[in-house]
Amino acid sequence: MTDNAKPGVRPANPHFSSGPCAKHPGWSLDNLRNAFLGRSHRAKDGKARLKLAIDKTKDLLGVPEGYVCGIMPASDTGAFEAAMWSLLGARGLDILAWESFGVGWVNDVVKQLRLTDVRRLEADYGLLPDLAQVDFLRDVIFTANGTTSGVKIPDYDWIPAERKGLTLVDATSAVFAQPVDWTKVDCLTFSWQKAMGGEAAHGMLILSPRAVERLETYAPEWPMPKIFRLTKGGKVIAGIFEGATINTPSMLALEDYLDALAWAESLGGLNAMMARADENAKLIHNWVSATPWVENLAVAPETYSNTSVCLRIVDRDVAAFSDEQQAAFAKQIVSLLDKEGVACDIGSYRDAPAGLRIWTGSTVEATDVAALMPWLDWAFVEVKGSLGKTA
Repeated sequence: MTDNAKPGVRPANPHFSSGPCAKHPGWSLDNLRNAFLGRSHRAKDGKARLKLAIDKTKDLLGVPEGYVCGIMPASDTGAFEAAMWSLLGARGLDILAWESFGVGWVNDVVKQLRLTDVRRLEADYGLLPDLAQVDFLRDVIFTANGTTSGVKIPDYDWIPAERKGLTLVDATSAVFAQPVDWTKVDCLTFSWQKAMGGEAAHGMLILSPRAVERLETYAPEWPMPKIFRLTKGGKVIAGIFEGATINTPSMLALEDYLDALAWAESLGGLNAMMARADENAKLIHNWVSATPWVENLAVAPETYSNTSVCLRIVDRDVAAFSDEQQAAFAKQIVSLLDKEGVACDIGSYRDAPAGLRIWTGSTVEATDVAALMPWLDWAFVEVKGSLGKTA
């Protein structure tokens, strides 16, 4: 039997989780020493730190004049739920889903908000729905990057600049890595713990003037939970978008996000961050092209994610296994690499097809991605070689 030697180089940082994601290079707890702790977040200096995070976010993402940005409770989920509960119901809705989070939004719209004029445009993992079928006389919901499928929208060209409905975009694993055409976006949400490698529990909500107008001219018929309330007396609560958060934020997590924003600025801003993500993902995609036992879960190259790269095992022997056996095989690879300390948390999402999922956002170093590839080959050979011994 041929000896399967371990690769000689290990990733310096084995953190390839798709959320929370790797901290940025150079991160240290010492970077957070100026956090505004033990004081009210509503104090002048506390609100100033929150406002600074909002302003830096808008600057870094190139958010247009007239759009508003606020810090919301409960991560991207809280931000997107607030948007759905506050904005939907005025028009019919087209909702796109091609992975688990998109399906989650479908369930919330149908089962919780109980909207009836809803068209569901869905696709299997690896594919996108037919974007040409979307009706922009209606409101539209979609995820910019399917974190659990590795499938992103190729661009925003399919969205008309002149449209009647609003576009609500869950962009939590897309912002800071993929371009956003703000003329095509009315509501966009994301969380700190994805592309910025920040801490969890806080989300960002960005609204266009059209979305603000909807908030001020339409009142949903359902009761509104406090953490979703964006208006008072028929007017948008301006303070939410100036640092007066709905509930108490973690000022330590805020400082961590500010540190990540400063790191992004030091790189050269948004273009530099997108370039790093592109380079990282290309290393994996090139390896996949030369590796017979694995392929990208995304079918069309123009939809390949550059942050959450999802892979499935297509080795002929493994493909003959049952779904349960294929899942067990992939989990053995994940476990082995974790045990070796070269890759943590790279298993596919629990609702996704069995395989691997590797985060390649800009907080990951290209040298670590390159070092991981030989380890994936090594682990595959190890696990496949053990099949006869455990049969």
